[in-house]
Amino acid sequence: MQTCLNVRALTLSAFLLSILMGCGVEPTPIQVSTGSQGNSAPTPSTLAMNQGVAASLDLKDPQDFNDARRGLIARAEDLQVNMADGSAVWNLSDYDFIHGDAPASVNPSLWRQERLNNIHGLFEVTQGVYQLRGFDLSNMSIIEGERGWILVDPLTTRETAAAALAFARQQLGYRPVTAVIITHSHIDHFGGVLAVLEENGETEIIAPQGFMSEATSENVIAGTTMSRRSMFMYGSQLERSALGHVGSGLGKGPAFGSPGLATPTRIISQTGEKAKIDGINFIFQNAAGSEAPAELTFYLPEKKAFCGAEVVSRNMHNLYTLRGAHVRDARKWSYYINEAIEIFPEMEVYFASHHWPMWGNDDIVDFLKKQRDGYRYIHDQTLRLASQGHTPGEIAETIRLPTALRNSFANRGYYGTLKHNSRAVYQRYFGWYDGNPASLDPLPEVESSKRYVAAMGGSDGVMATAKSAFDSGEYRWVAELLNHLVFAEPNHTEAKMLLAQSYDQLGYQAESGPWRDVYLTGALELRRGPPSQGLGIANAVDLIRQTPISEFMQLIAVMLNGEKADGESYVFNFTFTDLAETYILSLENAVLHQRNGEPAINANATLRITHELFISMLVGQAGIKETLFSDDISIEGSRLDLLQFFAMLDPPDDVFNIVTP
Repeated sequence: MQTCLNVRALTLSAFLLSILMGCGVEPTPIQVSTGSQGNSAPTPSTLAMNQGVAASLDLKDPQDFNDARRGLIARAEDLQVNMADGSAVWNLSDYDFIHGDAPASVNPSLWRQERLNNIHGLFEVTQGVYQLRGFDLSNMSIIEGERGWILVDPLTTRETAAAALAFARQQLGYRPVTAVIITHSHIDHFGGVLAVLEENGETEIIAPQGFMSEATSENVIAGTTMSRRSMFMYGSQLERSALGHVGSGLGKGPAFGSPGLATPTRIISQTGEKAKIDGINFIFQNAAGSEAPAELTFYLPEKKAFCGAEVVSRNMHNLYTLRGAHVRDARKWSYYINEAIEIFPEMEVYFASHHWPMWGNDDIVDFLKKQRDGYRYIHDQTLRLASQGHTPGEIAETIRLPTALRNSFANRGYYGTLKHNSRAVYQRYFGWYDGNPASLDPLPEVESSKRYVAAMGGSDGVMATAKSAFDSGEYRWVAELLNHLVFAEPNHTEAKMLLAQSYDQLGYQAESGPWRDVYLTGALELRRGPPSQGLGIANAVDLIRQTPISEFMQLIAVMLNGEKADGESYVFNFTFTDLAETYILSLENAVLHQRNGEPAINANATLRITHELFISMLVGQAGIKETLFSDDISIEGSRLDLLQFFAMLDPPDDVFNIVTP
């Protein structure tokens, strides 16, 4: 059927965004006033931009809305999850404002996606398969076994997983959890596992090869920087409103509670591996190195149901995630999706770790092919353009998906984007350097900014140009100009406020939930400064306990201040009395090395400490100096050398400046 725009939405949503749109009639988004966090109102340029997006897409296509509502058993009304101390972990009612027409301050395509992500509750996917959506960033799925339930991906935190499981039991009756399948190594898919295991220890835990290493390593060595950047990517400081955070595209947002980890009892290492779990037949696909370094998908042959984990989702995913992570392999990712089409050709039901299911072989295969081709297209075209001499910025600006992919909602950039994913492909192959000698050794940001400002006639000249550009709706150019001025003169209040207004407009226009959050968080911090507190790790003790000690020794190594350590030489034994393990730390050439084994005889000091107390030191629950002089440890050798060593460590700053120098 041909619409007036000759565009058909093919996948991704569940509530019909009632934008006022008809053939030849432009939609008129609702106007909004400034928010409680000081946001500026949408400008006419932003209004026109968002109207153009609405006119370019068939936002009235109801298929995704029908799919997202299908099988609803019960809604989780007024879902609010708190920690033991009463602090909020998850409150779905925060997003009750997302209904009706898209306001002028939200890209209408993103608004549609977030209305879909608001559809929540317990759903029947197919006979014997259920899904809990809206209890966290991710979904928890339930498969009925002969003796109990097989849970898939127990959410991010103990609190949200417990609430989801309790709701399912309330609606379906009590059944024990006989097995847990963890599809991959990202925390929103395993962090709640300790809340769903049976006390008798008989719950089987299935995970992909490499899971434990990847689950514990990604956020340890670089954890502080990732956490700080996550505050931007997920809008943790933003109000939940039409002028703030509306969702992350992949879901509403991550839950902030108490994550944990449990050691798997069965590892999936081969594609095609078969298993009978609680009487249900499974066929697994090992998809390592796709969306996660350790990931699996699986197929239920009797039900003809395919669980795509996060290898596929109803949006374009990240080849590079804005919080910072290893760049993902687009070619390998595409290969795994194609492999799933080939090895599970009879699938009639699709469900996954995010978003809502799909039914019917033709529709599922079409969806999978478009996901497959989206990642491969970005890969191939980025390399083609690079081979013609185009820079990462030029490629990001010119690359465009073909019509069939561009008009598929499931390939829209609600989470990852075409622009930053093409840069990721370039980075994976060629790194940060674009080949131009001018890019080889540029001046640092503050120094170059001062010179740019001087070259433009000083701050008055920059402000005059920026104001004119703002009035013309050239917000990207305004951001580039004023970023220089703010880094050259960080106390220039007028520059910061106009830059914040530009970030507001870029956020309001963004189709990507993370891009929106990054811009609006940048605006917030320009107005108020960085937050007083970051995303600490004290609540993640259950996860840290399962993290290999060697990972934390690596963390100590990257905390070492090289200038302070220059010329120093030490050897220390760390003996963990409850684990009967010793780690030897040796400092030379301002580099800290570690190994596990017999204590060094020539050590400056030997510290005997429990694993639990060591964790308390690491998460800041116990002070280092107080611990070293307490009766809870024993020290042989020089206590002073130990103190001098710890004084060389720079504690991570989890609220470091980003939008100002």
